Amino acid sequence: MTAVATMDTITLIRSAIRGLLKVAELPLAAALRAVLTSGDDYASSAKPQVDWDDAAARAELIDSRAHDGYALLALLDGRADLAAEVTEAAVLLATVLGQDLDTGEDGVFRIARRVAKDRVISTVDPQTRHGHKTQARGFDGYKGHVAVDPDSEIITDTEVSAGNVGDAKVAADLIDDLIDGGQGDGSDAADLGPVVYGDSAYGSGEFHQTLAGNDIASRCKTQPPSAPAGRFAKDQFGIDLDRDIVTCPAGQTATIRRGAKGDGIAYFGDVCAGCPLRAQCTTSRDGRTIAVGRHGQRLADARQQQQDPDWVADYRATRPKVERKLGHLMRRKHGGRRARMRGRDKIDADFNLLAAAHNLARIAMLKIHSTNTGWRVATA
Repeated sequence: MTAVATMDTITLIRSAIRGLLKVAELPLAAALRAVLTSGDDYASSAKPQVDWDDAAARAELIDSRAHDGYALLALLDGRADLAAEVTEAAVLLATVLGQDLDTGEDGVFRIARRVAKDRVISTVDPQTRHGHKTQARGFDGYKGHVAVDPDSEIITDTEVSAGNVGDAKVAADLIDDLIDGGQGDGSDAADLGPVVYGDSAYGSGEFHQTLAGNDIASRCKTQPPSAPAGRFAKDQFGIDLDRDIVTCPAGQTATIRRGAKGDGIAYFGDVCAGCPLRAQCTTSRDGRTIAVGRHGQRLADARQQQQDPDWVADYRATRPKVERKLGHLMRRKHGGRRARMRGRDKIDADFNLLAAAHNLARIAMLKIHSTNTGWRVATA
């Protein structure tokens, strides 16, 4: 969901410069304008009139506006008397310049042949980000996350995150009521303990660990490991976490080298050189590597658990209820797909309001009403 348009590099730079000039008051504003050398007064949001088919003209445009931007930052560098809004605008300008530009040995600024991590895509709403629904389907803006009680279909919590934030990163926030007050061993959905359902976007090792640590049964689908071009996938390697050893399909072993946080990698290296199965395993000249995360055992257990027919039946019977609720929220007349605000906090509040409206409609459908002794469901 988003309410702003994605900006290209030159529009981002000009917009960030224009924003800085706008918030600066005299005499600072005059000093800032004095260091501009491109001839652009930055009064309009429209792109400068150049021959966009001329590569040299485009290059000069980018370089001149970049020099303007860095000249402004150089003037402000080290000043402790700046207003908060000026500092904020300067930080945004520095971010935009740093993420999209490279400079060569000739000192000319050019658009970088890369996409920066956590790239700002709009100065109107700097918190919005590029996101991906799938590898082939992208979007710009924010993600809305929803927790739903599957029995009543009441929305219990919502969260809004930037488009590039993984779903599992906010999953714990969606079930904080269960984490704070959950009970039961969570070993089976038939128990009285809480159970959490989620698609594969929520099936991360970290979230599985969170659920297990709070005695919550997991019905979050976990993707099986895969490898390109039909080569041996990770699950075809024997991983002994007790001894930190990985055994490949050819019977060779490698030790898992772990980092400070517990994640590790097994390097097979030279043993791959003469292996008859090399073509089915890797094309790397350095041999096959297997990454083993600190939550690797949780993922392995989750994949094993979801082979149970009862697990599959429970998941298939429950998950569609959540998808249906998401469909209700995304109806055009309700505005779920397009944010009416700017900024994550405001959009999060608006998304909560939308969920509350749906809950009121659902409560009316269930004929729930308040009495002197509490809430009751109307009987026929």
